[in-house]
Amino acid sequence: MKKISNKQAAKKILELRELIDKHDHLYYVENNPQVSDSEYDDLMRDLKLLEKLFPRLITPYSPTQRVSGKVADGFKSLDHIAPMMSIDNIQTEEDAYEYDKRIKKFLELDSDISIEYVCEPKFDGVSASLTYKNGLLLTGATRGDGKTGEDITRNLKTIKAIPLHLNNGKRLPAVVEIRGEVIYSKMSFAKLNKELEDAGEPVFSNPRNAAAGSLRQLDSRITATRPLDFYAWGIGHIENTKNETEWQIIERLRNWGFKVDPRINLFNNVEEAISYHHEIEKSRGDLPYDADGVVLKVNLKRYQNELGSTAKYPRWAVAYKFKSQQATTIVNDIIVQVGRMGLITPLAKVEPVKIAGVTISNISLHTEDIVIQKDVRKHDTVLVERAGDVIPQIVISIPEKRTGKEIKFKMPINCPTCNTGIEKEGSYYFCPNLSCPDQVKGRIEHLASRKAFDIRGLGEKIITRFMEEGLIKDPADIFYLKKGNILDLERFAEKSTDNLLNEIEDNKKVTFDRFLNAISIRHVGERMSQVIADNIQDLHSLINVTEEELINIDTVGPEIAKSIVNFFKIESNINTINKMLDAGVEIFYNQKVRSDKLKGKTFVLTGTLESYTRDSAKEIIESHGGKVTSSISKNTSYIIVGDNPGSKLDKAISLGIEILYEKGLEKLIQ
Repeated sequence: MKKISNKQAAKKILELRELIDKHDHLYYVENNPQVSDSEYDDLMRDLKLLEKLFPRLITPYSPTQRVSGKVADGFKSLDHIAPMMSIDNIQTEEDAYEYDKRIKKFLELDSDISIEYVCEPKFDGVSASLTYKNGLLLTGATRGDGKTGEDITRNLKTIKAIPLHLNNGKRLPAVVEIRGEVIYSKMSFAKLNKELEDAGEPVFSNPRNAAAGSLRQLDSRITATRPLDFYAWGIGHIENTKNETEWQIIERLRNWGFKVDPRINLFNNVEEAISYHHEIEKSRGDLPYDADGVVLKVNLKRYQNELGSTAKYPRWAVAYKFKSQQATTIVNDIIVQVGRMGLITPLAKVEPVKIAGVTISNISLHTEDIVIQKDVRKHDTVLVERAGDVIPQIVISIPEKRTGKEIKFKMPINCPTCNTGIEKEGSYYFCPNLSCPDQVKGRIEHLASRKAFDIRGLGEKIITRFMEEGLIKDPADIFYLKKGNILDLERFAEKSTDNLLNEIEDNKKVTFDRFLNAISIRHVGERMSQVIADNIQDLHSLINVTEEELINIDTVGPEIAKSIVNFFKIESNINTINKMLDAGVEIFYNQKVRSDKLKGKTFVLTGTLESYTRDSAKEIIESHGGKVTSSISKNTSYIIVGDNPGSKLDKAISLGIEILYEKGLEKLIQ
């Protein structure tokens, strides 16, 4: 960068910040990206460089300051300007009509006068309060006890759906306290748990817990790696500005740059509000986030002021809850299972029960502490639900149904698989034996999985059979399987054996990040493998890396660094890796952009492709500078169509998006 003056730098920094803020809003709030990831990264890189050259121009509201490298000692208390009250709830249509009658009676209105309601899905997330002074984000806090919360400003700043400064600068209040919900989308939650499971770490039981756990990280760099979202839904306090209606608040939040749920709507009367509730409840499975009801808010502010609050709740709002997706069943047994990283978790084997169309027979209890806290016993009757409409969990045990034959759970002293004495770290138990058959089996399954070597046909049953027959004893043995040995086994045909061996041979070449994901380093899942591969030159460099060098990489914390260094100190791990390389496994390094032929182009994939998996097609597009998104919009450049395309193709046709097949994609990059 050529030498520039302080004044020129200040002007350029301001331009870059405004441009990055604009693209953050388009991407995280409007779901309408208008630049590729690489173009966005270039803007951020330019801003970081200028701020490094002119450190006096750095402000707390720069996009570069969203993530701080400092680890907090703990969270301080922070008082809310106005109390964050919880709201009362109702369960039925009759309750809703009765609530409407109470409102009218309190306001001394005739029964034939209609009350307007603003209605919105009731997020099952973590409520947060954001204070802006003269349009700039000052502090952020959890709800706490309603009067005082925890100061989590640093962590909230990592959420890109939260603006660091408000739009419409000329008409901003001196101070405003924004209320909203921090959530984990169902899709992101499922991905997070898969990554945690892959890294040998305990998973979260539901999206709300995942959001809460992410917000309470003392190291904001960890929070920054979690795809948290934020929906604004109200104003707790505002100065120098008057709102006549609740709907005016919603419009104001949108104009200030907040993400507001598009399902929020204004209704003329309670009948319309009830219909809205039924509509949202019917489609709750299609919502991108967890919701357990609908919130009804009286629209007129003068009515709200007159209604006031009880000691616990505002009278002008109520949560109209959905019917529970729960059922009762019997715990037939509580066993423990050993994961591929040695994590030992209690598992309830329950009498099969159907909830929301899915039959549940196994429920993870996560830790011994949870079993004790919920007092779940063998032969207990328990209440079960699908958390996030996905993961089954035991809500409570029902002591009233006990007969005296129930048996309390006790964590075993030794690993149930290899009989090694188990060790405890915090609330979690681990088997320290790396040769434990369950761990070995899990590591082999993971190595063959789609995000690692992607060896199709090598599933759990075949791996178990090969281990029982002594054909594989560690993950590297996969690459030494012989046709004659497999054919000697009962029910293995020549064609299927050839297919499996060809699949193994064809997938010996793997990118560095996939290799790292495949070898099962504790705390290093798919995402962290990509981070390491982007920052470490090769395997030899990683084997000899220090904890200090790793910690200097953005998003790598002390625990992860220690785990990586310790992994390569274990001789058996190095031997396994060398054994894989001797078998012909080849690692590709620094698979960065090969060209910029697709730069600025956005693609959507639909249907089953003939020559590519979804992941490999995505990798090819990104390696040539393109971007792959999951949804069609007017900004989509091309849709790549395979067999049995879904509704995305219909939408693409309606929007006039150019349609390509595999050959068309290949022509673009030739």
